[in-house]
Amino acid sequence: MQLKKINPLLQQALIASGLTSANDLQAGTYAAIKSGADVVIQSDPGSGKSTTIALHVIQRLDKPFELSPRALIVCNDKAKVMEMVDVFNQLNKYNALRIYHVHDRSDLDEDKNQISLGIDVLIGTPNQLTIMFGSAGFDVNQLKMFILDDAEVILKNRYEPKILRLSESIEKVQRIFFCSQITERLEIVAENIMVDPLFFEMDDQDEDEV
Repeated sequence: MQLKKINPLLQQALIASGLTSANDLQAGTYAAIKSGADVVIQSDPGSGKSTTIALHVIQRLDKPFELSPRALIVCNDKAKVMEMVDVFNQLNKYNALRIYHVHDRSDLDEDKNQISLGIDVLIGTPNQLTIMFGSAGFDVNQLKMFILDDAEVILKNRYEPKILRLSESIEKVQRIFFCSQITERLEIVAENIMVDPLFFEMDDQDEDEV
């Protein structure tokens, strides 16, 4: 992809995956996300939101480092968690970040044991992540990115208290919401927990990416 100062190992993985050109979503939001600003990004289903998330997380974290996760990605359900994991497996080939995922049916004790060995990116559902962050003793000061995928769906499904609890436990972190629709509830939550959030509405995207 022709994006400014993109990580060379990430670029290699993108090319190997056939992603040689940034679409409108990726090109239009790249500078804002890379700057560390809090952002809310609306784009159509199939416009490449998951790819954009993985791209920026890998770009920011670069390589394995220390024990506690540095990026937290919240997905609505197990299916969305596994979809996100697949995208990371594709784009993380050369950076070798330690990716771990949890969901409502995963074994909590096993999850804690695996995560204690050291991870960089934690992907999971609101329920399981809330339990883990309340009991696993992560160093939340290591977190650099707090990302919601399908944010409006997560809020619609009444996970707002869990999202607020997670966010409140983290002081300095970049907060990023991806959604297909910017609802009034989403705007309120963003204004409450983000710092001067930027809003992007990306319409008529190419529908050939995850």
